[in-house]
Amino acid sequence: MTDLFPKWTNKLPAALALGAAATGLFVVFVVYFWFSPRHTDVGYQPFQPIPYSHKLHAGDKGMDCRYCHRMVEEGPHATVPDTATCIGCHASLNGVKANATLAPLFAAWGNGETENKPIPWVKVHLLPEHAYFNHAVHVRANVGCASCHGPVDQMEIVRQVEPLSMGWCLECHRDPTSHIRPKGVPVTKMDWVADDQSRAAAKARLEWTGDTRPELNPPTHCSACHR
Repeated sequence: MTDLFPKWTNKLPAALALGAAATGLFVVFVVYFWFSPRHTDVGYQPFQPIPYSHKLHAGDKGMDCRYCHRMVEEGPHATVPDTATCIGCHASLNGVKANATLAPLFAAWGNGETENKPIPWVKVHLLPEHAYFNHAVHVRANVGCASCHGPVDQMEIVRQVEPLSMGWCLECHRDPTSHIRPKGVPVTKMDWVADDQSRAAAKARLEWTGDTRPELNPPTHCSACHR
């Protein structure tokens, strides 16, 4: 009797199952690796309605970040500058109105007597709505701006330099000694780099002394961010 199918077809189901498993693992790897925030979010650099240069203001002019992002020490959000904050400087600068790049600013300000319009700044660092982050808590712990935002004082156009993912945040919360600055070092000092002395001082602020709670206690449980 002639076989309807050749003998090699007996191995076909096993080969198909193996191929399906390998394809599934490959898809999981691709999604895990290339669809992670480190690849999808890092480098995000949107253009703003006004070409504001952080390099000029924070770098060359030495302006303190908190002049524009003034709620960063008091609330969960850093807040972006309103029109009045920008006008407070630029209205007194000679020839500033002749600068075409600032036309949207003066258009939003109007004559200064009626209600002015907010400048539609584009947010760069986006966190999921289900993730709670408090700027004030981190600033009061003396975590520098550069730890999350990178060397903003050297950026003409601000970009995202860190993934801001859950794993990235947990990595810092488990060992924040490289990011907690000694008291007296401003959080806005962009070129600060941790050394052995600063790490030891930060470690002392994180350790329990008998039954006394540490000065700093970064949470690692889910409810810290997912409330």
